Amino acid sequence: MEPDTIETELASAIDTAQKFLPDWAVALITYVAAALLALLLFRVVFTALNRAVADRDLFWRSLMARGARPMRLILLIVALGLANGVAPVGAAVTSAITHILLVALILCLAWIAYTALYIWTTIHLRRFKLDAEDNLLARKHVTQTRILMRVAKVMIVIIAVATALMTFPAVRQYGVSLLAAGGAAGLVVGLALQPVLKNLFAGIQLALTQPIRIDDALIVEGEWGNVEEITSTYVVIRVWDWRRLVVPLSYFIEQPFQNWTRESAELIGTVMIYLDHTADIAAIRAKAEEIARADPLWDGKVFALQVTDFRERVMEVRILASARNGPRTFDLRCHIREELVAWIQAEMPHALPRTRADLSPAEAAFLGEPAGEASSADAPPSDAPSP
Repeated sequence: MEPDTIETELASAIDTAQKFLPDWAVALITYVAAALLALLLFRVVFTALNRAVADRDLFWRSLMARGARPMRLILLIVALGLANGVAPVGAAVTSAITHILLVALILCLAWIAYTALYIWTTIHLRRFKLDAEDNLLARKHVTQTRILMRVAKVMIVIIAVATALMTFPAVRQYGVSLLAAGGAAGLVVGLALQPVLKNLFAGIQLALTQPIRIDDALIVEGEWGNVEEITSTYVVIRVWDWRRLVVPLSYFIEQPFQNWTRESAELIGTVMIYLDHTADIAAIRAKAEEIARADPLWDGKVFALQVTDFRERVMEVRILASARNGPRTFDLRCHIREELVAWIQAEMPHALPRTRADLSPAEAAFLGEPAGEASSADAPPSDAPSP
């Protein structure tokens, strides 16, 4: 049945009712009857739609379940709008009710759009597991989807509120005059919105270029941590000691920072050890490699031990070992350092840093030692090999 036909039938029924009832009673009955008919029609239509999507994918089934309320309200608004056109009320009341229903319709449509966006992103993100060992692809998709979802949510809210406000002539005229004048009020609004717009555009840029992703290992302002959350205006970084570092989105566009997992979660860890010049590097290298091979955290790809510096008192030994991700790399470094130092203390104590001093004949005579004999502030035990 066409809307014009429905309105004609309603008008005819109302004219008949007005012969027996006052106008306010007829108007009340009209609105109540329209609402009841809308709810009855919704039940019939909703049941049919549920059966139609029963064999469809999860998105449509979830949309029918979560979108039932806004769809019910939309059908109710349409029915009340039809009833409002024929109800025996004054022109001012009719105009006010029509305006209220129009604003409500705009908000309900935004509600449905918001719900559909939420359902789609939730289903999409279920495909990716951040707890996987090689989670680079998952982090990429999760980051991009979450940022774009938040930007889309903001745009839905802005469009809905702006459209609703534009239905008020006073607000519409004020907005046009404000944009045209560009005076002090416009400057104040522009300055107030600058941080919001700056972070909003930074979020879009982050979603497209992805300098950071969810669960990336970063060093920001001297703090090491993982990206825990990316919102539309800021990023939450979970620091290694469980503190949370909150950084504006624009920071990652304008300031330099370290991203340890930009292209891959795999990392090479560095262990620095300082030894005496007489240390047996070949034996220490063999033991360090044995420790790494026995450690399940080592991924078997990179291992090296090199003397990287030779100073007056010690020589610097650097050990490189790789692992699958940042936390594993940190633990692997600690394990290698602890076990290697314990082995050196037990098996090669003379390799630990020592301080030597050559005595002149006068000093030796004063101390009661043979001239030229080396003494040490931390001399090795008597049973230790000679350096």
